[in-house]
Amino acid sequence: MQETTTREKIFKQIRHALIEKTESPFADIDFDSPVFKESTDSPDLTFAQQFTKISGKFAYCENEDDMAEKLKYIIQETLGQNVICFEETLKPVLEQHEINFSDQPGELVGSVIGVTYCEYLIARTGSVVISSRQLSGRRLSIFPETHVVVAKTDQLVHDIKDALDGLKKKYAPGFPSAVSVISGPSRTADIEKTLVMGAHGPKELYVLLVEAG
Repeated sequence: MQETTTREKIFKQIRHALIEKTESPFADIDFDSPVFKESTDSPDLTFAQQFTKISGKFAYCENEDDMAEKLKYIIQETLGQNVICFEETLKPVLEQHEINFSDQPGELVGSVIGVTYCEYLIARTGSVVISSRQLSGRRLSIFPETHVVVAKTDQLVHDIKDALDGLKKKYAPGFPSAVSVISGPSRTADIEKTLVMGAHGPKELYVLLVEAG
């Protein structure tokens, strides 16, 4: 008689485990309480501190006019003449302040600065949450050399759990096909342990935080 193979033994153990289920010894685990202690600082200050620690560039804006002026400064500093933006409610602001930009997907590859909204800002880690359900899609945050995120203060949350809960409510009953958490500019040190910026995405990441309302 042919001996039982290792593969068959594994499948037998899996079948037995599915049939003979045992009660979890940790049934009373609390998954809802926060894991990390909340900061005593305001969310915008906490985000700014953590964001700049990971090489992000942060600017607080009193209103949209202030945001547009700061965006002009970024364009001048980076010499980024090829600006691209797909956000419908942001386009009129750029036009009003005479900021030249393109909204054609075909010009995405040659763009220098990509301007997008975001879903949330995570204060604890200084991260930016974006999703495929935004008008900017998956590409605009990756192709340009410089990524500028325009966000409102009411988009600040403490931790990633809060952001995911917000996305579930916002897009219920569905969920975006892709959710990305951006923590600083793209970088790697895989090659001879030398830090290389812009390896898999933008070399620079800006957040322009606009006061809500």
